[in-house]
Amino acid sequence: MPYTLAPRATDLTVETEIKHSRFIAALRRVEDAESAQDFVQSQRRAYPDARHHCSAYIVGNGPSERLERSSDDGEPGGTAGIPMLQVLRTRDLVDVAVVVTRYFGGIKLGAGGLVRAYSGAVAAAIDASRLVARERRQLHTLATRHADAGRVESELRMRGVVVVETTYGEEAVLTLAARDSEDLANLVAEVTAGAGTLHPAGEIWIDA
Repeated sequence: MPYTLAPRATDLTVETEIKHSRFIAALRRVEDAESAQDFVQSQRRAYPDARHHCSAYIVGNGPSERLERSSDDGEPGGTAGIPMLQVLRTRDLVDVAVVVTRYFGGIKLGAGGLVRAYSGAVAAAIDASRLVARERRQLHTLATRHADAGRVESELRMRGVVVVETTYGEEAVLTLAARDSEDLANLVAEVTAGAGTLHPAGEIWIDA
């Protein structure tokens, strides 16, 4: 099961120091590659005098949907971005970007030292953050009369059903997310006195 940062969480920053070099790791929940790149640029602006702004991100929930990128930003190849990305993979994080800003302390760390420093900085930031699980759920639509929509939505929510959205046209149409389609059908039958009919509408990943 993948995990991501808690919604509406502010950027989390954790600083570590190794042989006088400062490593400032910042995490942000992101929705796509563009927002991940925006985060990298925002960290560059926040620390304009730093030597390196190494980064990694993973967006997309299911394995077939995932996009992964990393950057060493001037550090020796394979010593920063890839180790940072590997930490995100190991923790099974998705829709998360991390930037580690380094202020050089005058002592070279060597390739192994850099790998440990960058991966350790990311791990420390993740350990300090609040994570939530992402869960795949089945989507269904339910059409109902406008006069009944509010009551039906309220009763379904009280029973733990995730109501993704409600749209209004000739009828009110609720989009519902369920772990178990059969259980949802039983709840809908109860709430609508057997009048409601569910229609499959794909699937969605949501915070569990």
